[in-house]
This record gives sequence, C-alpha cells and structure tokens, in this order.
Amino acid sequence: MIDPQTVFQQWFAQDDLTPKVQTELLEISGDETEITERFYRWLEFGTGGMRGLLGAGTNRMNIYTIRRVAEGLARMIVDHGNEAKERGVAIAYDTRYQSKEFARETAAVLATHGIRSFLFAEPRPTPELSFAIREYNAFSGVVITASHNPKEYNGFKVYGEDGGQLPPDKAQSIVSKMDDIENLFSISALDETELDNSGLMTILSEQIDDAYQAMLNTLQGCALNRDDINIVYTPLHGTGNVPVQRGLKEFGYRNVHVVPEQEKADPAFPTVAYPNPEEQESFLMAIQLGAKLDADLLLATDPDADRLGAAIALPTGGYELLNGNQLGALLLNYILEQRQLSGTLPSNGILLKTIVTSEMGRAIASQYGVKTEDTLTGFKYISEKVEQYNTTGEFEFLFGYEESYGYLAADFVREKDAVQAVLLIAEAATYYKSQGSSLHEQLQNLYKTVGYYKESLRSLTFPGREGVERIASILRTLRTNPPEELGGVAVTSIEDYQTGISNEATGEERRIELPTSNVLKFWLEDGSWCCVRPSGTEPKCKFYMGVRGETGLEAINKCEELEEAIMVFVGIE
Repeated sequence: MIDPQTVFQQWFAQDDLTPKVQTELLEISGDETEITERFYRWLEFGTGGMRGLLGAGTNRMNIYTIRRVAEGLARMIVDHGNEAKERGVAIAYDTRYQSKEFARETAAVLATHGIRSFLFAEPRPTPELSFAIREYNAFSGVVITASHNPKEYNGFKVYGEDGGQLPPDKAQSIVSKMDDIENLFSISALDETELDNSGLMTILSEQIDDAYQAMLNTLQGCALNRDDINIVYTPLHGTGNVPVQRGLKEFGYRNVHVVPEQEKADPAFPTVAYPNPEEQESFLMAIQLGAKLDADLLLATDPDADRLGAAIALPTGGYELLNGNQLGALLLNYILEQRQLSGTLPSNGILLKTIVTSEMGRAIASQYGVKTEDTLTGFKYISEKVEQYNTTGEFEFLFGYEESYGYLAADFVREKDAVQAVLLIAEAATYYKSQGSSLHEQLQNLYKTVGYYKESLRSLTFPGREGVERIASILRTLRTNPPEELGGVAVTSIEDYQTGISNEATGEERRIELPTSNVLKFWLEDGSWCCVRPSGTEPKCKFYMGVRGETGLEAINKCEELEEAIMVFVGIE
C-alpha cells in the first residue's frame, strides 16, 4: 500500500528533478488532498496501456512514470534475447503536450539496454505505428497518445510484433517488470546527445509514409468519377492531416476542403473542449464549412487518427452525424456489396466485432452469407483474431469494427485505422452518388432490410480512489444480485466474462470462449441487451445498450426504457 505523503517526500527530496516537476511539487506542498490524488498509486498500466493527467506524481504522466514503463518494456525485451533487442521498438507520438519528449525518453531508456528504436520524425497516426512495426519487423511498438481525451492528458500504448496492442498476459509481463523496480530515480536514460550518437535510434520519415500510402492505395475499388464528390475534413489539430489529405489526393479526390481553424497541429485543441469525433461539438466548424460548400460528406479524425467520425448530407438539407455503429454498418455493407459484385466475396469470409457493437452488423453480414464473431471490447482482440485466422486459414478477414468509431478493412494494419476508413467511406459516397443514391438513402435501406437497430452508451465518471471503489461496488452488486427483468422485459441470460460462464434463465450454463475480463452482459427476452464494464484507461463505468425495433421510433423508445431501467437498478438517478 502506497503512503502518499511518504512518496511525495521521496520525490521532493530528489535534487535532480526537472524544473517543471520541481515547480509542481512546490505548488502542491501542504495540499494533502492534491498530494493524495497524485501519489496514492502508480498510474495503472493495463491492456489499453497507460493514460492519465500530465503532471508530477506517481499517478500522473511525466518523464519519470514514462521511464518506469519504458524500463519495464526494456526488461521484458531483454528476457527475449539479443534478436529481440536488435529487432527493436518502433515509436510514434501524437500532437499532445510532451508527446515528442516522452517518445525520445522511451528511446533513451531502451538504448541503455542496447535496444534499437525506430522513432518517427514527426507526429503520425497510431495505425501508421502499427504498420511500421510490421514493415520493419520490430519486436514491439510504442505510441505516445491519449487518443481523444482532453488536452490535459497523455498516454503510453504498447504493441506486439504483430502490430496489435498487447493482450492481457503480455501486458502483465511488463507490469511485473515495473513492479520489480525498487528506485524510480535510479532508472538510466541516455541524454539527448548520447541518444543521437548511440547508433541505436533510427529516425523514420518519408520512406515509411510512402510505404503506408502504397498499401492504402490497394483499397481503391471500382473506377469512379471522384470529382463529383465534395468532402470537408478536419483533423481536430491532430495527426490525421498529412496522411488523410495525401490518401484522398492519391485516390483521385480533388474537392477536399480542410477546416482551416482545425488543420494546424496544436496540443491545446483550441477550437474544441474535447477532441473527439463522437461529439457534435467537434463537427460544428465542419458543418459550417460544409453548408457553404454544399459538401456531400464531412469527416473528422481524433488526435491520433485511429477513430473516424462522419456526418452525411440529408436530402432536406443539413447533416446527420453518424454514430459508430451506423458508420460501421455503411462501411461493412459497401465492402461486402463490392466484393459480391466483383465476384471476390469468399465463402469463408468473417466479420469481427466487439460484444458492445450493434447486432446490426451481424444481420448485414448474414445477408451476404458472412459469419460474424464477437470479441471482447478493445481492438487488440480483433487484431488477435485476424492473426489467428491468417495463420489457420479457417476464415478470411473482411472487416472489423467497434462502436467507438474504430474500423479496419485491410490487415496490413492491426489497429483501428481512421485513414483506411476515410478512403472507404469517401469511395462509398462516390459510388452511391454515381448510382443516383446517397449514404443517407443506403442507411435507410439497410434499416428497412434488417430492422431498426438503436444503441446507447451511458458512461459514468467516478474519479479518484473513491471512484475505483464505487465502480467495483457496481459490478459486485450486478453479480451478486442481478436483475431478473429490465424495463418489464425478462432477462434470459447473463454472460459473465470474468468467470467465463453464461447463466441461462433455464438454469443451464454455457461456456464463453473469450478471454477473462471484468464485464457483464445481460440478454433480454426481446433480443435487447445491456453490457456493463469498467473502462481500462479512464475512471469510468460504462453501460452499453442495444435494441431492435420494427420502426425507428419503436427502437428509440425501447432503448430509452432499457437505459432508464439499468440506471435505476444500480441506483443512478
């Protein structure tokens, strides 16, 4: 058990801290509440990596907590021998505060162990990091990013040699190495000059961009007049600007307009409070520009460009912001439709989606004779399945997605890839327009064909030490005293991914063939479902709901009733 005051004093006594950290420690000296929040634990490293507020402390992102996780990674690599050290680590970073500094600090720690690094010269998307791991046959990869979190955050994500995020067992091996570090301030790191002269760091520039773009070009499908589509794009001050603009240009798009106020990389994200393409606010400037230009499609990528949001033109004017499930359905249907038309749809094709992603994808895939398989939440599990089926040949991967705006169509990347998704949804919009239709009309046609699916997410934030306990209490209550009905509809099965058992209302038990995770999913008699899980990177408890209706209004009402029922059950007004 960490005593916050003791650890604070240990930090305070160090005479070689960076000026920034020294200043912060002086500012909080005497503030017991702030000291406790910053020092009551180590910033957690989980399957989603490590993410937290920037600042001084063991529970914050700073060069010392970066050194700790980099040291843990280095020791894990050393255990795999000289070949692993020589293959090295690819390192990328986004446009956030201290991202480049943290990336170089990671390389500096690795170098003290004789481990090579391949460091991007400039901020680049997370999916390009995944691609670089595979392109250079690196043993591992690191990206410094806090994804779509506010400006006050940063993070450290680790990838395996397949280009996918580390699964739980491999992440735990790094944690165990971190736990063995007795003195944080004894961790060695080369200084800037030593690192540059070490011969262990290779700087990646245009060559890797060219290789990534060459693979993106393989996604281009049918011949189309791409001058007939008008696109507005915003990188939200992040890393998507360079690869997205280049990708669209090489695909033949000429009418691409970048929101000028949001084009420049800026760690302050000055035009948005929350740089998340899931949020309506992120699209306000794009909508204004789109209305002036009569754009067909509005696109936004998050700061590390692994997530894509889209808004589509409505026949009555204005734009509809798609949620992740809707955009995923449109991408999936377009890919399968084009494969079917070209005669390249395999008999063993497979769609991979997460357990909290809409069942609409399964319904669409079945229309084409394509199997659907669920994974746990987190794109690393989709990547694992891609690797498995590429090895066994049992299935051919066609598409993978999750409701949180993550999509993957081609497996030269093993992470959700917003750049791929941009190019494919632009092509889909172009194709349907050439057919006298639109993305909006195609979405309505899908609803009419497979049913009106509606989903919602209620994310409850519980910060600090008390928050951790509150989230644990909610999950404990749902396990020990589960609901028998929600909103007047009987619960027919409860899937507990921690025990690996699905308890049916009939009294039968069924094994769940997925990795262990602290997740519960309730299935209702009418096919509706509710899934509850704690976030792996934020102090949140997430409640996902999904329903199907015969009409859009019926689906909306059912979803609202289900959300209200589960909130009442866990005591949230």
